[in-house]
Amino acid sequence: MLHKAIQNRWCRLALAVAATLLYAIGVNWFIVPMGLYTGGLLGFCQVARTLIVEALGLSPNVDFSGVLYLAANVPILLLAWQALGRGFLVRTAVCTVTSSLFLSLVPPPAAPLVEETLTNCVLGGILVGFSLGIVLTCGCSTGGLDILGLAKKGKGFSVGRFSLSFNALLYTLCAVLFGLRAAIYSIIYTVFCALFIDRGHQQNITEQVLIFTKDEDPELPRNIMARLGRGVTYWEGKGAYTGEDLRVLCVCVSKFEEADLYGVVHELDPNAFFITQEGVTIHGNFIRKLS
Repeated sequence: MLHKAIQNRWCRLALAVAATLLYAIGVNWFIVPMGLYTGGLLGFCQVARTLIVEALGLSPNVDFSGVLYLAANVPILLLAWQALGRGFLVRTAVCTVTSSLFLSLVPPPAAPLVEETLTNCVLGGILVGFSLGIVLTCGCSTGGLDILGLAKKGKGFSVGRFSLSFNALLYTLCAVLFGLRAAIYSIIYTVFCALFIDRGHQQNITEQVLIFTKDEDPELPRNIMARLGRGVTYWEGKGAYTGEDLRVLCVCVSKFEEADLYGVVHELDPNAFFITQEGVTIHGNFIRKLS
């Protein structure tokens, strides 16, 4: 059902926008009331908000960390626009604006919905991670430092390493400013969030698909390569029961691309047989796509 919805670009964008609302709810209902901080650029903006509120003695009716987050994303998107491509940049800009808007408008509860801090970390991490996974699956992003990570090119550089280094500095700052307890629980929340992003983001799940077909026309592997941008390896086989010749095609794709692969193959061979192995480890030239 999710895959069918994201085949249409407008449905995909609408689903991503709805997910940014869930994201804001997860942050403002479970994390903010406990005095905790998310990772990345939003976490930095939340720290800045707290310092501004305390320094000026303000009692704002809205959490203006969303406004700070939007302002901080403007130069980042301008710096990264050439590396990201126009389509992804536009979708990211839309989701960045909506997530910032929802973060500012969704009111944190006057009292925590759940008293136990650890439970809030788990619930917030699950909801936020699931929401961000949907946003990424829809080919969008909510902005932040990950955009700089994706745009950065260089040997030995990775988005994960970049985010980990920034969060280490951020939570060290939280420990100094707000105490070790706030930093530790914020880290616990971030770990749960990261785990559920990976589970929700289908492009992070890699599959090996074996396709058994009696169609020896080279058009089938050519269509797979042309329409999915994935390499195909094949070898000749023979059915043990029928003794008939067949061809076995091997393709590695993300789970996000699985239904597209099935559709391409069935157009040319409706009787093709598939074996799919999920969660395989791939080393070498396998492109991780944000499509």
